[in-house]
Amino acid sequence: MALRRSPSSTCAESWTNGASFFQVATALSESSSIHSDAFYYLTKDMSGMGLEPMSYSILEPVARKGEPNAEESQSLLQSNSMPISPSEDKLPVVGPPSSLQGSEEGLYFNDGRRKVDYVLVFHQRRHGSIRSRASTSISHDRLSIVSNGNFPPSTGSDAAAGRAASVPAGEAARVGEVFMELGDAGGSESTEPADHEMRLIRQEFEANLLEAGLEIERDRELKNHGPSFTRLHAPWPVLCREAEFLKIKVPTKTSYELKEESGFGSSMSTVWRKINHPFQPKVPHQEQERTKFLTHCFSRDKLHLYNIRSKEAFFDNATRGRIVYEILRRTVCVRSCQTIGISTLIAKGVYDAAFPLHDGDYKVIGHLEERSDRQVLHDEWARYSAFYKYQPIDLVRKYFGEKIGLYFAWLGVYTQLLIPASIVGIIVFCYGVATVDTDIPSLEMCDDRLNFTMCPLCDGACDFWQLSTACGTARASHLFDNPATVFFAIFMSLWAVLFLEHWKRRQISLSFSWDLTGIEDDEEHPRPKYETILLQKRQRKQKTKKKKKKNEPEKQEDGTVTGKDRWRQKLLSAMAAGIPAAIEKLTWKDRLPGYLINVSSILFMFALTFSAVFGVIVYRITVSALMAMSPDPETKSNVRVTVTATAVIINLVVILILDEIYGAVALWLTELEIPKTETNFEERLILKAFLLKFMNAYAPIFYVAFFKGRFAGRPGNYVYVFNDYRMEECAPGGCLIELCIQLSIIMLGKQLIQNNIFEIGIPKLKKLARALKDKGPAEKELEEERPPQQWNLDYALAPFEGLTPEYMEMIIQFGFVSLFVASFPLAPLFALLNNVIEIRLDAKKFVTELRRPVAVRAKDIGIWYNILSGMGKFSVIINAFVISFTSDFIPRLVYQYMFSQTGTMHGFIDHTLSHFNVSNFKPGTAPQNLEQGNITVCRYKDYREPPWSSDAYTFSKQYWCVLAARLAFVILFQNLVMFLSLIVAWGIPDVPKTIVEQFKREKKLLVDVFLREEKEKFQLIQSLFSKDNTLHPGRHTLHPSQGSHLPGRFSTLPSGPTQGLLGEGGVPRARCRAASFSLFTGNIPASPANENENSKHTMV
Repeated sequence: MALRRSPSSTCAESWTNGASFFQVATALSESSSIHSDAFYYLTKDMSGMGLEPMSYSILEPVARKGEPNAEESQSLLQSNSMPISPSEDKLPVVGPPSSLQGSEEGLYFNDGRRKVDYVLVFHQRRHGSIRSRASTSISHDRLSIVSNGNFPPSTGSDAAAGRAASVPAGEAARVGEVFMELGDAGGSESTEPADHEMRLIRQEFEANLLEAGLEIERDRELKNHGPSFTRLHAPWPVLCREAEFLKIKVPTKTSYELKEESGFGSSMSTVWRKINHPFQPKVPHQEQERTKFLTHCFSRDKLHLYNIRSKEAFFDNATRGRIVYEILRRTVCVRSCQTIGISTLIAKGVYDAAFPLHDGDYKVIGHLEERSDRQVLHDEWARYSAFYKYQPIDLVRKYFGEKIGLYFAWLGVYTQLLIPASIVGIIVFCYGVATVDTDIPSLEMCDDRLNFTMCPLCDGACDFWQLSTACGTARASHLFDNPATVFFAIFMSLWAVLFLEHWKRRQISLSFSWDLTGIEDDEEHPRPKYETILLQKRQRKQKTKKKKKKNEPEKQEDGTVTGKDRWRQKLLSAMAAGIPAAIEKLTWKDRLPGYLINVSSILFMFALTFSAVFGVIVYRITVSALMAMSPDPETKSNVRVTVTATAVIINLVVILILDEIYGAVALWLTELEIPKTETNFEERLILKAFLLKFMNAYAPIFYVAFFKGRFAGRPGNYVYVFNDYRMEECAPGGCLIELCIQLSIIMLGKQLIQNNIFEIGIPKLKKLARALKDKGPAEKELEEERPPQQWNLDYALAPFEGLTPEYMEMIIQFGFVSLFVASFPLAPLFALLNNVIEIRLDAKKFVTELRRPVAVRAKDIGIWYNILSGMGKFSVIINAFVISFTSDFIPRLVYQYMFSQTGTMHGFIDHTLSHFNVSNFKPGTAPQNLEQGNITVCRYKDYREPPWSSDAYTFSKQYWCVLAARLAFVILFQNLVMFLSLIVAWGIPDVPKTIVEQFKREKKLLVDVFLREEKEKFQLIQSLFSKDNTLHPGRHTLHPSQGSHLPGRFSTLPSGPTQGLLGEGGVPRARCRAASFSLFTGNIPASPANENENSKHTMV
């Protein structure tokens, strides 16, 4: 239908005629691809009231005499009307699709033949009412409904149709004329001006879609409110055109068998396939994986080469959806004051959503052999009972596209490689359990006979205590702090390199099998936000120019620009008019406020993270002091365990809250930067979100690993917080056991709460909220409607919001596994268990809970690979510092080989404890209740000179030896691991040998195919010329001096009439063909006989 708008209105203006009427002229033709089903019932009701519908042969707009916008209405209507194809005359326009059953219901137009490739959704917000002719004034616009002959015959309909053909347009409009009021003029319920504008924008946009070749079907019912659906279908010519533009690779008729291994390798492969058979998903057509079809970029000139069995099934649903999305994305809508279509319109609220349809219901109803791709994915991939099976990655890619397929392939590779890391981590942990009873430092710490009296843990209220009371902490610390931990840290550093190299090989293999090699990046259109800011900038410039033009005459009157200068100015202006204007874009000056806000906000977020960590530190210090002053001895004995556990739980809660806040803040900050394209926006968002969430998740762990106990001071000279509370110290067994507790609780808590409960619970709550919101006003209408179609079911699902959250949680987990793995060898095991559930959880979410995303092509995982690579290198440094500074590995080595009398670990505890004279306590800090008796000297963990030394309480020689050994270990560890990483990366080629061989083989076969095509065409042309020369022996002869023969053996000649062969001057002209492979013939030796024969036949 065509809606009228004043030509003076602009996109910045609003509609003021809230109670106006719209003049509409539409045709409900059976052959038309655009259907207004609501008008069908409306006109049918009017027929029952005695109002005769007009004949569908009248397709001109209805215009009143003297109406200023009649021509505009007519042009709009003509642009919206679609040409009627004779082949579609018998397609039904309205009525339920009774011919469809099972999972195919709701996937086609009402004719049951054309697929629904895409769905646009918008909301009706106001009620409509029908008014009589008498109740309207002449200023109201008309709604003319044109019948398609499906209504019951009436006595006056034929006469009206005949009369309409002979009377003027203004008179014909009165036949079957009815008014629809879109707003109550009385003011009871006024229609918003924005709704009128949205309706006009949708009309223009859909008219442009029709012009682009798409076919449109609208809802049957005239809804007063609620969602309305517009279905889009791309016919075969449009699919072919867009596939050629997008360079989509399609299979040809030529296929070849993949090379199988022979000998011992073949037998091993057979055995491995038999072992793996129970773990393979039952995907149809999987047995044909040994046969591969050659693929080539689609070209309409080479349809005979492609394996086209059915035009409807040649392009799968994901490809069809992607093609339609490309048309939607580049379709211009001038009325919205933007240049690009669907993304801008959704951002402006013109449409509520746009998405391709799922392949029916995910529940299997019929036979298993007739399952759709969605049902196969649900049964073999998106169920927790299939946790032990491999992922059907090829089917995932086919259904969701390459970008999502690469994510799940990456997640699968990561999860598989966690298996060996988990096994080694379990071995290291078991080694610690087996050697805990023979560890000499732990035995010395637990020995009551050694009687190490330790200095108080707090001032005043705390008493001296015996080191043997920390026996449990020491034994638990040995489980993770043992010589095997160093080996495990080196192993995990190499594992990270191996993982990245293995993924590179896997990615290249997938790129080859998915025909992603050689694809070009698709041209990206500007984002709606960018275009809006750019439009505002243009408007400001135009206003400035108008002001300057107004001021110019005044200057000329003053005599500033006169005579020759005025002539020169006009000449320069005329010359400048011929120069094309530079393309306007946003500069750094336009983005400077956003950059300043970004920097300041990120610094504020860092300060907030550090403040949260510091608040937990203060909590630990105060609670430790309060519990130490408790008269209950049991409370005193459990101070460290209680404080550590509660502090870690508080840290976890703070991390989860700040994680959600930082995600929203990163999105807001990225919007302020005004990125031009979606890719640029996504990369900037990923970097900000990763930086903020990385600091949030790892700040407490960094504190425990590298800062806790380092700045606490010593007895008699402690460091205080708020002048009252001492800085906390590490446990007697070292800070590594606390680091292990911190890492394990945060890692497990994030995985259990954030990654699983949030992912399951929040989408269900959102779905329930949407259902409750839509249930109230639409409850009565649903009872009268037909069963919900596939677009209704898909619209009820949650929209797809990108893969950034999925990648982010796995990257943070990768940090837990790699960065501090030396303190918690069981981290890979817990990550493996989480990922086994995560894969099925994400699969279930994509198959059953999300709308189908557009199939997006991608060659790799993008910026995430760079982040993984950076974290892998960073983990080497972190693990080196954890081993050297946090654990006791280096002090033990130094003692055993430099200070031990027997070369063993006997006496290590006494060597690490310094002496302190209790008389040197500051006033008020000495213990008040002495239960240990008369104590003169207490011990504390540090390398300092004793009180009887001339340099009392200064760092001892042992301290400097240990520090030098720690720094040397960091340098040695880092260089050793980096060197081994380079060897691993060098030893594993990026491209598998089999892929290289297959690529060469496919290239050779493809060249042969097109050479054969050229030869067949040339032989056909030869035969045609031979027949022509036989029928007309002297017609096409030229003297040899008047022309020259075409060089080459298989030269491309036109297949049209013979006069097309002559260029200017009678010289033969070769045909210009796109995507011709005749360039491969340059290296083929030409046969003299054949060349003479060619010359003989091609001379004209």
